[in-house]
Amino acid sequence: MKIVLAISGATGALYGIKFLEEAKKAGLEIQLILSDSAKKTIELETDYSLEVINELASCQFSNSDIGAPPASGSFLHQGMVIAPCSMKTLSAIANGYAGNLINRAADVTIKERRKLVMLVRETPFSPIHLENMLKLSRLGVVIMPPIPSFYNKPNTIDDIFRQMTGRIFDQLGIENNLVNRWAATAQRLTLTKELAV
Repeated sequence: MKIVLAISGATGALYGIKFLEEAKKAGLEIQLILSDSAKKTIELETDYSLEVINELASCQFSNSDIGAPPASGSFLHQGMVIAPCSMKTLSAIANGYAGNLINRAADVTIKERRKLVMLVRETPFSPIHLENMLKLSRLGVVIMPPIPSFYNKPNTIDDIFRQMTGRIFDQLGIENNLVNRWAATAQRLTLTKELAV
């Protein structure tokens, strides 16, 4: 399975890196695009080198290479993930401004009706951000802010990253055991018993 992964310059570069690590374990073919701002964020926020990150991917393209394979609809893949997705990248994609490879690859993913998952990273959201997200959501783009779940009782930051990565895998139709799944029936039975006491 071939997936395009873009890491933009928003804080939270580890979301993209952790996805990349789990994707490699799962045997996925990852086409990686890093923005220039992402490279700076990775250096500031993580202990990963760009060399290590590039080695995790099947291949890596420069964000300025508008002629790279992911810029064409004839380049077949099973989905694209932008993790994290900055508001600048969100705005460009929502408005069809394909000025770099990340934006163009996302534009192509939308026009070819392939799955696009965007881990939008900002808080609070302004009305402009929300309008851009709504516009893309109506086109079928999955808007997925990296909000941690706590019903799985995470003990470490890695637990939070694993859960989010598993949820991205779910959106792409990739079977995984990364997600601690909600056991709704068991929870209801427990709650019913507690209320009956």
